Amino acid sequence: MPVELGRPAAVLFDMDGTIVDTEPYWIASEFEVVEMHGGSWSTEHAKAVVGFDLLDAARYIAHNGNIDLAPHDIVELLLDRVVARLREAVPWRPGARELLAAVVAAGIPTALVTMSWRRFADEVVMCLPPGSFTSSVAGDEVRRGKPHPEPYLSAAAKLGVDPTHCVAIEDSPTGVRSARAAGCRVIAVPHVVPVPDGLAHVTVNSLVAVTVQ
Repeated sequence: MPVELGRPAAVLFDMDGTIVDTEPYWIASEFEVVEMHGGSWSTEHAKAVVGFDLLDAARYIAHNGNIDLAPHDIVELLLDRVVARLREAVPWRPGARELLAAVVAAGIPTALVTMSWRRFADEVVMCLPPGSFTSSVAGDEVRRGKPHPEPYLSAAAKLGVDPTHCVAIEDSPTGVRSARAAGCRVIAVPHVVPVPDGLAHVTVNSLVAVTVQ
């Protein structure tokens, strides 16, 4: 990323794996849902859907887990379990809340761009200080989820900014591809699955050392 980019028009944050370490919650819930319906699941399959639109992930789960459930029903079963786990403990990612607070304090607009559905996204947002996000886009509010650019384009449109003047922060290759396709500058902070070299504009090991500057 060039050193002199000027002030970003907005900072767009992914949620699962970026702000909260909820990927283990999703993976555990996938195993439960598949096994309770007589199918079989694996960690490799679970990692394959990290960052996916939930309905796309559910179609993958039905096919590869060999269960006879409609995708929408799979999503609702997963959400029930992930929300219950979140209410027991919110697993924040290192440095995420601090960076978000610093961006807000600097007066830069923010948006949450997540493939989790609204009822789960709101659970996370309620655990953050009021006003942490100027706007948000959830997975059940777009026609085409990540890696399609629509989620990030929608977030930029809600904020009234040019996506090419925004910085996106993501943890998965799927999310990075979505943000890049929308024209955003992308910081990757890989977690459950690696982000290939060169896919993001900048890759960091943690958000702890990332500042507004």
